[in-house]
Amino acid sequence: MVTINSTQFDGNQLVSQIQAWARELGFSQIGVADVDLSSAEPGLLAWLSQGFHGDMAYMASHGLKRARPAELVPGTVSVLTARMDYLPRTMDEGWQAVEWSRLQRPQEGIVSLYARGRDYHKVLRSRLQKLAERIAVEVGPLGFRVFTDSAPVLEAELAARSGQGWRGKHTLLLNREAGSLFFLGEIYLDLPLAHSAPVTDHCGSCDACMAVCPTQAIVAPHRLDARRCISYLTIEHAGAIPLELRPLIGNRIYGCDDCQLVCPWNKFAQRSVLADFDPREGLAGQPLVQLLAWTEEEFLLRTEGSPIRRIGHERWLRNVAVALGNALRTAVDAAAAQELRAALALRSEHPSALVREHVQWALDVPAG
Repeated sequence: MVTINSTQFDGNQLVSQIQAWARELGFSQIGVADVDLSSAEPGLLAWLSQGFHGDMAYMASHGLKRARPAELVPGTVSVLTARMDYLPRTMDEGWQAVEWSRLQRPQEGIVSLYARGRDYHKVLRSRLQKLAERIAVEVGPLGFRVFTDSAPVLEAELAARSGQGWRGKHTLLLNREAGSLFFLGEIYLDLPLAHSAPVTDHCGSCDACMAVCPTQAIVAPHRLDARRCISYLTIEHAGAIPLELRPLIGNRIYGCDDCQLVCPWNKFAQRSVLADFDPREGLAGQPLVQLLAWTEEEFLLRTEGSPIRRIGHERWLRNVAVALGNALRTAVDAAAAQELRAALALRSEHPSALVREHVQWALDVPAG
């Protein structure tokens, strides 16, 4: 039994009730994790010591608080973990083949599936807040704090320990009924709850995610060098993209889904129940020449409420310029190459040195 302010609750019944409330809010699964993540600390320290976090200084700035929930939020005794599917409702059964085919159209830009709709930070955070408030109505005064990829939290580790799935070799969480196309969120609670049982690993000998990675960023099972990851390079990395990696990025302009597309478990990916993750017009299948022509005002307008906005117009142009350079390499005729070069030339005197550098690199790529 759980005692809060002299009132007793059946812990298992309360978790079942929380799960029901969570489903009403659009969450796919709820779990409860312990706050003792000490066994994860050596792996975190080793990853950081190898510099695999790249420019993401925030990964190291909080020390081991990332693996110590009770230090990050004093008073925390349980972590409620939440999973929310994001595969758009409009996706057909053959969605993986559709996404692979985008790579065969190098003059179009590819935005990662998760980023084509509303910013998941906003969607999950508001719904986690509502869930926590609903729990407080039931149990009385409650200390809590909600997180969605927004603080030094070991999200995948907490989710794995609370039965949401297991860590795939690409480091993402995998679920037997839902693949990996879902977001994670947490509520740190001062309420003791029964912990959920973890599940076993079901990757076996499969290494498809490692083999398909365009930049070979998955350097070993469960070990990702973010500095080579296309998602990191196009989103988190603020500077120049390394020359040797630019050709490998292809036409991916925001994120990369390859390791998820190839994963056999994603045949079970579940469609979202929310309209928030429906793709916005203009963010999928758009010609790169049009995307490079977006003014800053147009960029801000089209990405309002989208996770894409966080990279800013400068990095957007940098990414699109790299993709255009790669498109030039595959241009099938002189007219197509001329159109791509003309679009790049319009940005050749951009005020940003970062943009100019990547535009010039693209212009120097031999066509065909």
